[in-house]
Amino acid sequence: MADALLPGFTITPATGPTPPIVLASPHSGRDYPAAFLAQTRLTLAQLRRAEDAFVAEMLVGAAGLGVPLIAARYGRAWLDLNRDEAELDPAMFVDPLESHPAQSSDRVIAGLGVVPRIAAAGLEIYPARVRSADAAARIEAVHRPYHAALSALLDDAFAANGFAVLLDCHSMPTPPPVQGGAPQIVIGDLFGAAAASPLVGAIERYFRAAGFRVARNAPYAGGYTTARHGRPAEGVHAVQIEIDRALYMDPARLVRHTGFDRIETALTRLVAHLKAEVGTMDLGPFAIAAE
Repeated sequence: MADALLPGFTITPATGPTPPIVLASPHSGRDYPAAFLAQTRLTLAQLRRAEDAFVAEMLVGAAGLGVPLIAARYGRAWLDLNRDEAELDPAMFVDPLESHPAQSSDRVIAGLGVVPRIAAAGLEIYPARVRSADAAARIEAVHRPYHAALSALLDDAFAANGFAVLLDCHSMPTPPPVQGGAPQIVIGDLFGAAAASPLVGAIERYFRAAGFRVARNAPYAGGYTTARHGRPAEGVHAVQIEIDRALYMDPARLVRHTGFDRIETALTRLVAHLKAEVGTMDLGPFAIAAE
C-alpha cells in the first residue's frame, strides 16, 4: 500500500540563491486513494469541503520568486498533515491502539485527528470502524516524509541565511461577525512561541496595509506544524496564515471567483516584502537566559 501512495506531496524547489522563506500548504490536497473512496460513506464533493481548496495554487506566484513550496497531494479528510501522528481516536479502530496522551487532545475528541473521523459539517467519514494498520500506513507513507521534507527545506534555508521562516498557509470558513467586522486574515504564532515578534508584526502590518481585516491567534493560534517546526530561539520561525476562503472562492460550489487574483497577488507581494525585509529583523538564534 505504501508504495502506491507515493509521492504524498509535491515540492517546488527554490531557484537562485536559497532564500530564508519556505512556503507550505498542508490542507489543499485534492487526491483520494481509490480504496478510501470505496470505503467512505461520503461523496467526493462532501470530502472536498474539508480541503483548504486552491491554497497551493494561490502560492504559485510567490513560489515564482524562487521560494520553495511544499504542498499536500491528498485531501485532509484522508490524512491531516497538520496533526501529530499520535492524534488518533481509539474509538475509530477495530483493534486497540497503544495508549498515548495525544489521543485525548481536543482535536481528536472533535473527530479531527491525524486520520479524521468527520469531514466538513460534522459528517461521519466511515460507516464502520477501520483497521489501525491502515492509519499506520498513511502516516508512514505520507505524514512522516512530509514533515521530514519540510524540515530539510528549513534546514537548507537556515544553512544559507542563518535563520529560516516558514509560512504555513491555510484557508478558513468565514468567522462569526464581530464589531468592526470579522477577521479576513488570521495570523498564528502560538502566542509568540513559534516565531519572533518583529516577523509576525511585519506580516500583520503588511496585510492591514493591503486592506484586510487581520487578527492574531484568534480563532486560530497555530497547529502541529507551527508547534513542531517553530523554534525561534534556534532561528527557525513558523507562522500560520489563515485566509477567509469566501475572499477567493464559493465554498458551497468549490469554485474560484474573481477574488482569487487579489489573494494570489497579496501573497506574492507578502513574500517579496519579506524577502527584502527579514534580513533586517535579527531572526537568528539567540541565547535564553538561565533562570
